[in-house]
Amino acid sequence: MSQLPTADDYLPGHGDRSWSARSYELDLSYKVVGNRLAGEARIDVEVLERTDRLVLDLAHLDVAKVTVGGKAPAKFEKRRHRLVVRLREKAAVGARLALVVKYGGHPRPVVEKHHGDAGWEELSDGVIVAGQPHGAPTWFPCNDRPDDKATYRITVTTDVGYTVVSNGLLDERRRRGSSESWTYVMDVPMATYLATVQIGRYDIVEHDGPVPLFSAVPQGTGRHRTDAYDAGFGRQADMLRAFEGWFGPYPFGSYAAVVTGDDLEIPLESQSLSTFGKNFVSEEWEQVRLVAHELAHQWFGNIVTLRHWRDIWLHEGFACYSEWLWSEESGRETAQWWAEHHHAKLADADQDLALIDPGPELMFDDRVYKRGALTLHALRTAVGDDAFFDLLRGWTSEHAGGSVTTEDFLAFAATRTGTDVASLLRPWLAQKKLPALPG
Repeated sequence: MSQLPTADDYLPGHGDRSWSARSYELDLSYKVVGNRLAGEARIDVEVLERTDRLVLDLAHLDVAKVTVGGKAPAKFEKRRHRLVVRLREKAAVGARLALVVKYGGHPRPVVEKHHGDAGWEELSDGVIVAGQPHGAPTWFPCNDRPDDKATYRITVTTDVGYTVVSNGLLDERRRRGSSESWTYVMDVPMATYLATVQIGRYDIVEHDGPVPLFSAVPQGTGRHRTDAYDAGFGRQADMLRAFEGWFGPYPFGSYAAVVTGDDLEIPLESQSLSTFGKNFVSEEWEQVRLVAHELAHQWFGNIVTLRHWRDIWLHEGFACYSEWLWSEESGRETAQWWAEHHHAKLADADQDLALIDPGPELMFDDRVYKRGALTLHALRTAVGDDAFFDLLRGWTSEHAGGSVTTEDFLAFAATRTGTDVASLLRPWLAQKKLPALPG
């Protein structure tokens, strides 16, 4: 039996570098009672390496039919969480293949050694999809690697009475008898782990922002907004305007925050939307900061995405620093105060983590978030506010839609600021011992 590929060492058994998806069209039918999913995925495949097989990621779901160019392949088979499609003949580099997969079953999360569970998850009355970093294969067949971006058209048909929220703009909503179909279009290329579907009984609360901006909140609460809600979710338009000033124009056509009727352990990041449990509706800073954090990911993580999971600080360090910026903007503690606060805490913590390559077991460790933010604060202190925010705006503009590495950031920052950024930041990135806080 031939070995199946792994695209990223931090996520064994996911991804195939011999091909890339250019677009996904997903047509899903879902019954909330019984947790039954039936789907058809139409994938525009571009061959990157001469190959006679396509390996897709698909977990816990059965495959009924596969076609390539409208014809049956030589063979297809499921191997644990992979779908292996044998082609009738080898495909040349640059070839485009129309791959269609019909599948279904009872979706559930995937559990990985270092990352726990992620993916399609039932709520008390509805569904969330938590994709990062390995949950995408629980609901559609895909090339599950963070540097493989594609456009999406997602249609979900489910029971009347439920609201469906997915990535991008709502293109069509159509009722047929006791079911209703919702179609969303994400025309900005998106990594698989950022694709999501949220299903629940929600009210829609619209916010007056620079782009269409709304929250989906538990049914019955939309007309009775509380001070706790307004402290975080009610200020999303203000956050977005501030972030546009610091980071550049908001990169997508809309933004949504979904607040489930269940408590959730952590918020969930997706492209053009974020998901929170009802326990995050609070006036306390610990919850408000996370509303800012997830919004910041639209720039740092979504429009500009890491190429390898080892560079996760390019997402989480930037989003964490955005919390500190919003704290200062909203009249709370300054970014300098937060830098001093968290530097002191990190100085007392274990110093066994290199930010530039923390390892899969530590990639979501809180020290990655805080040390990443401190790295940015050190850069800001060195180059000054004008150069620092010009750098951030240039970074999100020139790399929009792309996949990046730490080396890309260091090179770009050096050119943009005229500073030897690599020498300045290497201690923060590469050494395990915490550097002294500048300023």
